[in-house]
Amino acid sequence: MAKFVYEAKKINEADSEYDVVVIGAGGTGLSAALQAHELGASVAVFEKNAKLGGNTSKASSGMNAAESLVQYDHGIIDSKEDFYKETLQGGGRLNDREMLRYFVDHAPLAVDWLAEHEIALTDLTITGGMSQKRAHRPASTAPVGGYLVEGLLKNIQKEDIPVFNEAKITKLLQDEDKRIVGIEVNGTKQIAAKAVILATGGFGASQEIIKKYRPDLVGYKTTNQAGATGDGLLLAKDVDAQLIQMDFIQVHPTAQTDGERTFLIGEAVRGEGAILVNRAGRRFVNELNTRKIVSDAITGLDEDGAYLIFDQGIRDHVKAVEFYDYIGLVEHGESLAELAGKIGVDAAGLEETVAAWNGAVEKHADQAFGRTTGMDRGVTKAPFFAIHVHPAIHYTMGGIHINDETQVLDSNGKVIAGLFAAGEVSGGLHGNNRIGGNSIAETVVFGRQAGIQAAKLARG
Repeated sequence: MAKFVYEAKKINEADSEYDVVVIGAGGTGLSAALQAHELGASVAVFEKNAKLGGNTSKASSGMNAAESLVQYDHGIIDSKEDFYKETLQGGGRLNDREMLRYFVDHAPLAVDWLAEHEIALTDLTITGGMSQKRAHRPASTAPVGGYLVEGLLKNIQKEDIPVFNEAKITKLLQDEDKRIVGIEVNGTKQIAAKAVILATGGFGASQEIIKKYRPDLVGYKTTNQAGATGDGLLLAKDVDAQLIQMDFIQVHPTAQTDGERTFLIGEAVRGEGAILVNRAGRRFVNELNTRKIVSDAITGLDEDGAYLIFDQGIRDHVKAVEFYDYIGLVEHGESLAELAGKIGVDAAGLEETVAAWNGAVEKHADQAFGRTTGMDRGVTKAPFFAIHVHPAIHYTMGGIHINDETQVLDSNGKVIAGLFAAGEVSGGLHGNNRIGGNSIAETVVFGRQAGIQAAKLARG
């Protein structure tokens, strides 16, 4: 079967006016555009990069939702209330409660909405800080992000919704009442709109903004695509939007940073059973604690990162490992001793650690670090594998202050008419630490909400 390729349009093909303009062609923007279109609005999407998909294309684990039909199909009895409480706890109880409640309540509906658009997420895995398998992913166990972007673009193409690439928004247009009434593209072309949605992602690739809010993270590598430079934040700030929690920047514990490019090693690898070890071959943390805790534990080793250890059985449940191996990130060993020799880890220590871990899996009792999830299988089936990992800047929890209707608030907390924001460009949902699997859920839940509210406003 030929690989699907979406051909974006050039800006000179754009009309002079649309009901709804969406800025950003990642998961949030594409979800918003599709939903607004289905509600009768004329919609166009504008993306500054040549390539579509944004950071969504790099997401690998899954999309969290509780009380979904998929969970019930797998025999998992979950609770939205547990999902709410665990996300609140994971975020240091600094999450916007109204946004979080909307998010939790609408996540299973978002999974159903995707299924209706032939973007089926019928397999489940688990991420750090969660007590149940809530991370919905494709049946193939392929990385969720690329699958989602491709599925949304197929629907966008089918509905003939225009997406323009290499179209950088340089200004939000306002009328005399400060209502947002359109955009300026590439510094020249002006396009009118009844509603504008900011879906431009975060600022994880902007050393300038990171230096301003978190100078301690200057020099850290990032898992973000190069275009994640906070453009939407700057556009919003120019029209007096309020920015919140900008110092809340998430460092992901497992990134491969040894080469020129940084690669995220998705949480699904640990969710399916992998462990982390130090140079002595010993575990040192509950691998599925929150990202902040696991990242701090790896940094605290002061040993040039740590090693993710897994076997063929775990590999069979995480298709992304095939890609990691293809690009040379995975070390192999027919035995644990051989693997230890290749990565410079104490062989006896690694063998003892894996034996102890396999015993814990059998009893489902990790007395060493209290891990209770990601214990469906041990590290038992040769060959054995390792990936060298370091923490890296991954996600920016802060951003534009919005309410649960995705309306943007100004510096006085009042709604800026005509302007909406959703996804990583917004702040408040995650508190001081994002739970793995919640970003993809956020893109669809709040992308749809932005599309709904923008279409409602366009109707007048």
